[in-house]
Amino acid sequence: MITVISLGGSIVAPDTVDEPFLKDFVSLMRALLEEESQRRFILVVGGGGPARVWQQAYRNISGTAVFPEQADWIGIMATRLNAELIRGILGAWCTQAVVRDPTQAVFEGRVLVAAGWKPGFSSDYDAVLLAERFKADKVINLSNIEQVYTDDPRINTNALPIDAISWAEFRSLVGDEWAPGKHVPFDPIASRHAADMHLQVICAAGRNLENLHKILHGEPFIGTTIGPL
Repeated sequence: MITVISLGGSIVAPDTVDEPFLKDFVSLMRALLEEESQRRFILVVGGGGPARVWQQAYRNISGTAVFPEQADWIGIMATRLNAELIRGILGAWCTQAVVRDPTQAVFEGRVLVAAGWKPGFSSDYDAVLLAERFKADKVINLSNIEQVYTDDPRINTNALPIDAISWAEFRSLVGDEWAPGKHVPFDPIASRHAADMHLQVICAAGRNLENLHKILHGEPFIGTTIGPL
């Protein structure tokens, strides 16, 4: 059983590294791996605070001479930094190098850690490609939001949480275009490919590890299910 988790950089390193969260997260991963010998995880790690800070510095200094592809590469390097940290913390549970190209990945152990690949999309798309490559039926997308809303709740106080939504409806909310650092529950490029695959994506709050435990055990949880139910 392979579970793909898109681990948002916003919970790994919102500003700096969130050490208490990572200790608890890795403890949960270890407990689950020890509990079920057939369980395997693919963790795809985002860029978080380092990506945003370095991308903004690039924009500030470059002014009008800003190239989206270069901003993406800066974000990708941040994902690789975070992924190396996660891989190191997992120790013997993760014996392979961090995956940088999901189309060429080989999975031999119990945990595989992946980072950003190339410009044009976020690490969410890498998670979808890895789910496709290793025949996982869903991606669990963990970030700093508890659910998908009908609108941005930071702007619209009347926005409502969504428990389940089709890919067509979700894509009408997030659009079809990617921009470096874009704030959406799930990357538009990843969403398009996931919809074509009929893949299920569950969006949930990453720091609520009790809730993650429920998701992994098929129990009622707080979050938003996108796609097939």
